[in-house]
Amino acid sequence: MKRFDDLYKELLKATIENRDEEYIKSLDPYDAHQLDCLLNPKKHPVVWHTSECDCDDEDRRCVKVCSFHAIHPDEGGKLQIDEEACAGCSYCIQECRSQKLTSSKDVIAVLRAIRSHKGLVYALIAPAFLGQFSKEVTPGKLRTAFKKIGFDGMLEVALFADILTLKEALEFDKNIKTEKDFQLTSCCCPVWISLIKNIYRELVPHVPPSVSPMIASGRTVKTLHPDALTVFIGPCLAKKAEARDKDIADAIDYVLTFQEVQDLFNIMNIDPSQMEESEKDHSSRAGRIYAHTGGVSEAVKITLERINPDRHIKIRTLKADGVKACRELIKDILAGNTTANFYEGMGCEGGCVGGPRVLIPHEEGKKNVEEYGKQATYPTPIDNPYVIELLKRLGYETVESLLDESDIFSRKFVKSDAN
Repeated sequence: MKRFDDLYKELLKATIENRDEEYIKSLDPYDAHQLDCLLNPKKHPVVWHTSECDCDDEDRRCVKVCSFHAIHPDEGGKLQIDEEACAGCSYCIQECRSQKLTSSKDVIAVLRAIRSHKGLVYALIAPAFLGQFSKEVTPGKLRTAFKKIGFDGMLEVALFADILTLKEALEFDKNIKTEKDFQLTSCCCPVWISLIKNIYRELVPHVPPSVSPMIASGRTVKTLHPDALTVFIGPCLAKKAEARDKDIADAIDYVLTFQEVQDLFNIMNIDPSQMEESEKDHSSRAGRIYAHTGGVSEAVKITLERINPDRHIKIRTLKADGVKACRELIKDILAGNTTANFYEGMGCEGGCVGGPRVLIPHEEGKKNVEEYGKQATYPTPIDNPYVIELLKRLGYETVESLLDESDIFSRKFVKSDAN
């Protein structure tokens, strides 16, 4: 029987060459479960067993490190993954001593979808992409590389981080009226949100009803082009779990990691650094710095100061990165052991640039993101004419319209999930 990694690489190559059906018929023997995972990833949790675990209960580090209790043995000792509970933090994969857990690989399903789709296909790239595919890869060159794969266009999700920054700044300005009031960011990390929704539910009322930039980008594309296929690309397995959340599953069709895209580039002999430029600079510095720890807090702070410079109660931020640090921060909030009024949590150390599927060290990723932020023409979303123009195209008469909880940039979990 083929090893999972071999099956993945061979099927990926066959799919690129448009001979995947022929390859599938030739497989003998093969693991039907592994093949179904690769062909139909949405039918399975975002963490996969590549083969049965042979660890004793005491040796199962994967079970012990899961903060969400999403992985556990059944009555027969076989490991089960609770898709509803799994946040995609990847700790179980990292701690699996037998190396029989892996993250969902959607790339084959994406290629097959691109091949059969009749409408537009968009790559939505996370702000952490700078330098991931080599220092020479500019946003314009990366856009051309995605077109080589079969995408019709690439959008930087940093532009939608701009919109969510503006929305959260407006929410803070509206709701934080006393020194005791506080707000937890809702638009950065799905692991952070999962901690609040699933474990520390008493804090849900302090989370503004905002979607993440990923969801905002997907919903915007589908509003303007209803038949479009949307593929988010980033450093994170948790985004695959987020894209499946029932109340926001209308936005993103597939999620690929940087590693999956690198696999595509390797097999298709695409060198993004050698591509032609196709530059479109639309995001501000505030949106671009989302990718590292503290970026969201800084973005909201400078935007709030731009919106209401004379505000009596100033924003006081506090941040944490890594699940352990996020839990400690939440406990301090609940115990009243902090004086901040705006809190940011990132599930990975260093933020998104430290995600489990990045291609470079997070210190280097942070440096690249900071430099890209400095190159932005506009410092904040309120200064960015592209944000204002896009909002107008979507039917927003004023930026204050973003406070409408029924719009595409809002999420209803504050009311529905808190019950």
